[in-house]
Amino acid sequence: MVYKDFQGLKLSALGMGAMRLPVVEGDDSKIDEAAAFEMVDCAMEQGVNYYDTAWGYHGGNSELVMGKALSRYPRENYYLATKFPGYDLSNMDKVEEIFEEQLKKCGVEYFDFYLFHNVCEMNIDAYLNPKYGIYDYLMKQKEAGRIRHLGFSAHGNYDVMKRFLQAYGKDMEFCQIQLNYLDWSFQNAKEKVELLKEYEIPVWVMEPLRGGKLASLSEENQAKLKELRPEEKIPAWAFRFLQSIPEVTVVLSGMSNMEQMQENIKTFEEDKPLNEKEMETLLSVADGMVKKIVLPCTACRYCVSHCPQELDIPSLLALYNEHCFTDGGFIAPMALASYPDDKKPSACIGCRSCEAVCPQQIKVSEAMADFVEKLGV
Repeated sequence: MVYKDFQGLKLSALGMGAMRLPVVEGDDSKIDEAAAFEMVDCAMEQGVNYYDTAWGYHGGNSELVMGKALSRYPRENYYLATKFPGYDLSNMDKVEEIFEEQLKKCGVEYFDFYLFHNVCEMNIDAYLNPKYGIYDYLMKQKEAGRIRHLGFSAHGNYDVMKRFLQAYGKDMEFCQIQLNYLDWSFQNAKEKVELLKEYEIPVWVMEPLRGGKLASLSEENQAKLKELRPEEKIPAWAFRFLQSIPEVTVVLSGMSNMEQMQENIKTFEEDKPLNEKEMETLLSVADGMVKKIVLPCTACRYCVSHCPQELDIPSLLALYNEHCFTDGGFIAPMALASYPDDKKPSACIGCRSCEAVCPQQIKVSEAMADFVEKLGV
């Protein structure tokens, strides 16, 4: 197992994410405890020492099961991470209640790593609002030793992350972002990494395989990669990409069966970063995957000045592209929740004034109508 240094600790470069544990009869809230315990045992045996769970995973049962699984090992043998569930605004005034319950659910006296969960457009104002006392409470828990290291996870855009860092960056020790070779450009992950570098905050990675989309590729793309590394399996390329980014400390993988666990552990037996040619080829593969689905908006913003509704069309198209590529998901609806009704896709009146000045000849009105249909609102 490859290990990374973090403030005197040796963290396994591969961490076990507990959002996609094996379940019974397809019910996400019913974790197959025997299978989950077996996976934890395999991970521990092979040197994985970082385990990531959260309040809402598996209908609230992930913390319980991971607590039981890890309680069979000496507390000093593993690092446990969980998060304050700010993805649900109704939780904002319950930080003490939730934190105390999390300690009970996990059966521990302290968390090695604790995060503000999912900093995004929808909740940034609440996270920064002192009336909820979230930051103050978590800092007190850190001072008391009940949180050893405090950080945050973010699905929000660059500007949201910057706002959060401007407020709390001096006290953030790590940040978890969606990072993979597809999102390096598509979701501006490269710029987010650079932002964190400015604050000297190391990167924790979530969605290294983009929800499984990078676990298998087209025959054409597979051939391009096999030519460079014949023995490397396709999922391993995603991890080798991350091993090529110096700022990355821990890569979290939500493994849902023993086969995935064993394959990922095997990949992390060694550090094999990509060379320049391999990196160029992989990013070219990602670019081709994106272009097949998304609209080619360059954010020139010519459209904005011609929109009678004053919609931020480039931002809406970026969310539309994400929603189309992911074939749904929570990121676009979550971001749009922060938009006033008169600035959402449904506010488009189909006048096509924007289309008359679009250099890419994007049929914006059709995209907005399709977006509304896909969102079901």
